[in-house]
Amino acid sequence: MKFSLEWLKDYLETDASVAEISAKLNAIGIEVEGIEDPADKLAGFRVAEVLTAAPHPDADKLQVLTVSTGEGDPLTVVCGAPNARAGMKGVLGLPGAVVPANGMQLRKSAIRGVESNGMMCSVRELELGDAHEGIIELPADAPVGADFAAWHGASPVFDVAITPNRPDCMGVMGIARDLAAAGVGTFKPAQVAQIAGEGAIAMPIAIAPDADCSAWYGRSIAGVSNGPSPEWMQRRLLAAGQRPISALVDCTNYLMLATGRPAHVYDLARLTGSMVARRAREGEAVEALNEKTYTLDDSITVIADDAGVHDIAGIMGGAHSSVQDDTTDVLLEIAYFDPEAIGVSGRKLGLATDARTRFERGVDPAFLDDGLAILTDLIVQTCGGRPSEVTRVGQPPVEPKVIGFDPALTAKLGGVEVPEAEQRRILQSLDFGVSADWQVTCPPRRHDIEGPADLVEEVVRIHGLDMVESVALPRAEGVARPTATPAQKLERRLRRAAAARGLNEAVTWSFLPVPAAEHFADGEAALWLLDNPISEDMKAMRPSLIPGLLAAAKRNADRGADTARLFEIGRRYLRRPDGASDERLTLAVVLAGARVQRGWAQGKAQAFDAYDAKAEAEALLAEAGAPVANLMVMGDAGDQFHPGQSGTLRLGPKTVLARFGALHPATLAAFDSDGPVMAVELFLDAIPARRGKGGFARPAYSPPALQSVTRDFAFLVPRDLPAGDLLRAVRGADKATIVDARVFDVFAGQGVPEGRKSVAVEVTLQPGEASFKDADLKAISDAVVAAAAKLGAELRG
Repeated sequence: MKFSLEWLKDYLETDASVAEISAKLNAIGIEVEGIEDPADKLAGFRVAEVLTAAPHPDADKLQVLTVSTGEGDPLTVVCGAPNARAGMKGVLGLPGAVVPANGMQLRKSAIRGVESNGMMCSVRELELGDAHEGIIELPADAPVGADFAAWHGASPVFDVAITPNRPDCMGVMGIARDLAAAGVGTFKPAQVAQIAGEGAIAMPIAIAPDADCSAWYGRSIAGVSNGPSPEWMQRRLLAAGQRPISALVDCTNYLMLATGRPAHVYDLARLTGSMVARRAREGEAVEALNEKTYTLDDSITVIADDAGVHDIAGIMGGAHSSVQDDTTDVLLEIAYFDPEAIGVSGRKLGLATDARTRFERGVDPAFLDDGLAILTDLIVQTCGGRPSEVTRVGQPPVEPKVIGFDPALTAKLGGVEVPEAEQRRILQSLDFGVSADWQVTCPPRRHDIEGPADLVEEVVRIHGLDMVESVALPRAEGVARPTATPAQKLERRLRRAAAARGLNEAVTWSFLPVPAAEHFADGEAALWLLDNPISEDMKAMRPSLIPGLLAAAKRNADRGADTARLFEIGRRYLRRPDGASDERLTLAVVLAGARVQRGWAQGKAQAFDAYDAKAEAEALLAEAGAPVANLMVMGDAGDQFHPGQSGTLRLGPKTVLARFGALHPATLAAFDSDGPVMAVELFLDAIPARRGKGGFARPAYSPPALQSVTRDFAFLVPRDLPAGDLLRAVRGADKATIVDARVFDVFAGQGVPEGRKSVAVEVTLQPGEASFKDADLKAISDAVVAAAAKLGAELRG
């Protein structure tokens, strides 16, 4: 939010400097993001008087002016403005000055053979407005030679960040109140004019029972004359980043920025029948002031007449009833809308406006009458007209909240000692009522105050956040003990392992679009949907980490990346049928693009396949301490995976530790991704904890005293038998001596019976106290063959 020092002083009587005000704003929790002084941009521009104006000798549309700056000889200036004439006063940019609008540095130059010593400037060139038909014409009493910025009243502009819990500071007046409470001057409330209305409102107004609007105050003004707003108003709006439009529109914007109270003005001639705040009918449409048409549903509150919708309530007005240059009669609207409903409607429509920001955070429900009176006075002062009496429909929620407060809480919760008298003064200066027994009555505009802790925050913040002493937490003597939990240690170890395998860590949102979340929702667990999401694309809590990584891989591919190796560790969120939350720690990996780039040795680029995904899953599970040698490879990885190129790793039939493989073409289509894409999901919470106190600590490596022995076996097995099952059986044949087994060849074809395949396995045997004898090796071999035979395998001859 931006505002000028000039504007602030309308509500704050102070002699404090810009630096002092900035420091105090930061101290009371209103962060100053920047300060801009327009006078810096207007350096080198002077008030000047045109003494003579004559046609340029070599250009039809140019004039040669002699200009006085009040000192020295008059200067010659070449000017193309049609309104340049002798006797007028304007703004002269001297050589060396920089034109704010385009950054051009002025210098002496010859224009068609005539030397020009600067430039007479227009409003647009100095960024004081949009007018550019001619140069600025200053009043006759403007002092020639004066610095234009100083004469014009250029005022420093503050840019502050207002936190969502402080809607009362979304206007200059609210900020002035806080500064005054902190001792920077005296607060001056807005002057509320007493408007004597004449007759009834020109158009009846009403509130439908289903509307999210508790109060609507309005009046009509007849005989207004619309046009440009006063220069002082335009100057303040420009400082706040608002573009002046017309007097009627500028008055409503001025009220909103000054007091935090949005309002709307309608052209009465464009309305029909009566006006009502109601819910939109399904499919109703309205063209808004941004020239876009919005289709509404029956959850959105609107302001409509007998002919149709004219305003998306609390968010944006409609183009049809907007005021124009020829508007003569207007209807004013100041209402109180339900904050939550405004937020929901704004997100549905994708509309972010200044009015919505204030309404959804909560405006002052007690400021309707005063706001309407101030707006009426602004319009009458700038546009004339005859206001009607005020019509009030509904009742705003102005019932004050009363909180019992103990001043001792300030030291206990805030960490700073503040005398009780000072605490009472601070609260009263912020418009809180404080009784003798510390019953605190909150002003209705302070929606953020819910209990005693909030009152402590108010006291501490106005007393000065910089007054809270930094105190270190107590620390026990000696070497600090480790504080990381086993889960945290596991996450750190897996991050290092994944990075060492060439994977890049990504951190994605915990929220997803509903369709994406539904695509990855499995089983009986339902999704968690947010009532107040950041946006509609972040409405569902993620049931899996894969969608976020898949979207990240697509963004990288769209920007030319030919490969993506991403991983993330985080939680997925599910809702059980009984309503309980089910949060699970998972690690997800996405492999997309080329695994091996094209080259002279290997030829074409090679894409990732399901075996790459399986290798990542097994390696990371091993790092996590899972008994990888005992895992079973089974199907049913989920509908999101390709059924022929995916699987699960299980510890027993029911305990799923991971799923891996190629994503289904339907999944890739849903995420607009090009395939193939491999994915891995490890369910870290399902990994059984190691027994004993050692946790995951590994014993020191001690090489065996005797050399290992390898033996090869070639088995004929059923064609559909997974090789992993055979390996598991072989390893279990003699757990004391068989330390490893791996498949080194698979063959099916000539010489192999129909329905069978040949699987060759290399078995590594490790002797213990003594070397193997022939009888020992034969006994182990017989045990291996017997174990394989239980799976229908036979030793190949």
